[in-house]
Amino acid sequence: MTPPLLLTTRPQAGCVCLTLNRPERRNALSMALRRELVATLQALAADDSVRVLVLTGAGEAFCAGLDLKELAEQGLGSSQLDNDPATALAAFPRPVIGAVHGVALTGGLELALACDIRLASTQARFADTHGRVGVIPGWGLSQKLSRLIGLGRAKEMAFSGNFVDAATAERWGLVNRVLEPEALMPAALALAADIASALPEMLPRYKQLIDTGYGLPLGDALLLEKQTSRAWAASQPPEALAERRAAVQARGRQQQG
Repeated sequence: MTPPLLLTTRPQAGCVCLTLNRPERRNALSMALRRELVATLQALAADDSVRVLVLTGAGEAFCAGLDLKELAEQGLGSSQLDNDPATALAAFPRPVIGAVHGVALTGGLELALACDIRLASTQARFADTHGRVGVIPGWGLSQKLSRLIGLGRAKEMAFSGNFVDAATAERWGLVNRVLEPEALMPAALALAADIASALPEMLPRYKQLIDTGYGLPLGDALLLEKQTSRAWAASQPPEALAERRAAVQARGRQQQG
């Protein structure tokens, strides 16, 4: 029996974990895997019980990018909405955590960049080899990476194709945190639990506000925040805000011990 290309599990309340499952190919993105990942993301986006998503890879790699063996046989083809997982990830309405171990290479790096939060193991390595393979990025890498780590660093990765190790990735701001391999998934799930405990109606609204504002000039982004804040405040009864404030204070006391 052929194993599934994508594993979907629900390890805890409000959280779905998607695991790329081609370990023998370092989770290279075949067309079939790309389409299954897109379809799964679209289905989960419509499931209100899902408050946070964790994306990772089976075996020793996160994702080695597009399946070059398949490309050599079939060509690049065209990127469409049904086979573009980076766009599907970016469009997912609730937070996405990328748990990266091993290589995140080219298309795999683009998947990582499409996540809202990236955690990495000490064994993670990142590279952009588009220039060496001879493919112009189509999933946002050429624009997202420079905005995340700076223009010079992004150009260094793009032009050299060299690997960046986990410690450098953290220093550059490519990942949020680096953990020992055995601590990566527990940390991702612990963060997912914290996110899932936030107000469910707030998560998609806040994510959309941050993402939309990030693509605007600062003045326009601040105006967007003010307009969104006023509309939201007008819809909230005072007693609900008082209850939430008490819950936040109680959680703060609990975290302080």
